[in-house]
Amino acid sequence: MKKLLSLVLALAMLATLAVTGASAEELKNLNTYETKARELETWNIHYSQAAADLNVLCNLYDGLLTNDNHGNLKLNAAKSYESPDGGKTWIFTLNEGMTWFNKDGEVQADVKASDWATGLEWVLNYAKNDSYNASMPMEMIAGAAEYYEYTKALTESDGADAVKALDATGEEFAKVGIVCDDEAGTITYTLVDALPYFPSVATYNCLYPLSAELIEELGVDGYRDVTWEDMWYNGAYTVTYFENQNQKVLTKSPNYWNDANCKRFDTVTIKMVDSASVAFQLFKNGEIDHVSLDQATLQGIYGGTSDTEYKPNLVQARPTKYSYQIHLVYSKNLEDGETPDENWNKAVANENFRKSLYYGLDLTNYFARTNAINPLSCQNFCYTGNGVSFTSDGTDYTKLVLKELGLEYSDETYNRLNKDLAAEYKAKAMEELAAKGVTFPVTVDYYIAGSSDVAAQTAKVLENIFSECLGDDYVVLKTNTYISSLANEVRKPRKASIYINGWGADFADPVNFLGQETYNDTAAYYSNAYSNCNDNDDPDLIAAYQEFTDLVTAAKAITNDLDARYAAFAKAEACMLNHALVIPCSYEVGWELTKINNYTKVYSMYGMQSYRYVDWQAQTEPYTTEEVDAFAAAYAAE
Repeated sequence: MKKLLSLVLALAMLATLAVTGASAEELKNLNTYETKARELETWNIHYSQAAADLNVLCNLYDGLLTNDNHGNLKLNAAKSYESPDGGKTWIFTLNEGMTWFNKDGEVQADVKASDWATGLEWVLNYAKNDSYNASMPMEMIAGAAEYYEYTKALTESDGADAVKALDATGEEFAKVGIVCDDEAGTITYTLVDALPYFPSVATYNCLYPLSAELIEELGVDGYRDVTWEDMWYNGAYTVTYFENQNQKVLTKSPNYWNDANCKRFDTVTIKMVDSASVAFQLFKNGEIDHVSLDQATLQGIYGGTSDTEYKPNLVQARPTKYSYQIHLVYSKNLEDGETPDENWNKAVANENFRKSLYYGLDLTNYFARTNAINPLSCQNFCYTGNGVSFTSDGTDYTKLVLKELGLEYSDETYNRLNKDLAAEYKAKAMEELAAKGVTFPVTVDYYIAGSSDVAAQTAKVLENIFSECLGDDYVVLKTNTYISSLANEVRKPRKASIYINGWGADFADPVNFLGQETYNDTAAYYSNAYSNCNDNDDPDLIAAYQEFTDLVTAAKAITNDLDARYAAFAKAEACMLNHALVIPCSYEVGWELTKINNYTKVYSMYGMQSYRYVDWQAQTEPYTTEEVDAFAAAYAAE
């Protein structure tokens, strides 16, 4: 029945195309864009942890595995993989005929199994790569943490130059759980335990290859600062033009090993723009092939006040992989960046105060800043992102969390909102906090870039939400600005009360998310870089964090039964949210105009593969809403 439905929908879609898209042709050269704030900062794929970099670099390199348009793992540089012992040992066998080539497509060397050892040694070598991308292999691969600590200690005692001389042939690296056989074309990883989700890590750059011959040619420092002109490629595209903050051109690699089985554009041109409104003008001029619409443009088209000719082409975008949260800061300073903000620190440590925010904030108008037509499609009730992990029967892990929370998702109602419960928590918080000397209203310091009018408009919406939902007698959201660096001007001096940030998984397991929030854990990114939860000495807050952390630790220890592991993580996540240690906020689900069938693109809610420009269906005219609806229906029926 499912296949029959797919066939019917496909035929209907083709009929629609025959009528509305008769003038459209296959798009051979793709023109896309990024905002200038998202310019690539490094060409070194092993060093980068930034999406702005990896969205480009994933097209220039092939890792062992990739994902398909449904997010399933898909063979790439590896032609097969297996685990002979239930997940502790993983063997990847490479395709034949892969080569490294320069930007002009000229072959430089063969791709070998040992290139994966060279890449892993680089990642784990503190003097070469600092600590970038080291956390996952350190946690998973036997001996990896010990090698990292060895190189770090050696750097501090003997100096970086001595450590940079180390390579994958060294005696100490031989203790790391990777064995590469160039003749057989196999890479064998031995893990610290049975980790059934490990193949999803093979899509990420921490396990990407690196040619020892390139290191010999450029030197360690030369590769650290490698450019598009001197790097070696083994992926679907090379870079043939780059001008910083202007544009970059990716060209179909002439010597790509997978050419026969991979559909590619002749060129992909990525133009850098100042804003979404500039991008819309470029789309209207035919200079780019898709555009995400800002609120004003979307409302103008949808409401019939401007550019109405595009209304038949309005398309709701697919959600990005980022799960956005309101992150609370538990050890905050005043504006001087030195004096503790005792009023806020006492307030935020109070669970009733946090729960009044959790249940009381109606964020619908905030969602409308992204999606004015269907704002509740952006709502988010979990910390872990949708589509990251699934149980054996195909249930999304986040549904386990929602069940633990007693919540259901709906496009029509904001189900977490509970005004009566929020008022009850507010009354309790005011009584308890007044007894501790807290004065009201409590100021919530929120920071935005001073140069961004869009951010200022969104902050005003948030100010109104806090005022209308919780009352100016209780809390006041105060919008502050920074000049150029949120990290240096705000985060490090601890000036903000809250941040609204998105987090995306690097591989298919909830620990990607929950491991960032654990208590007294040096590897927990958000705990150390944002919430500063380790520095608030309130005993009730510490107890809540410790309860959550203990549940995460217990869930991490379950490696032989994924269903049991996910059930345990769901209890840990529900614990964190029931204590309102973090407040889930939104997904990025906007509207766009596009000549690209998004349902043919790589679509993964973890890792770095979603921007691979391979196997896309695209045409020279914008798709209509009806055409894209047909694509979505056929996709859902597959």
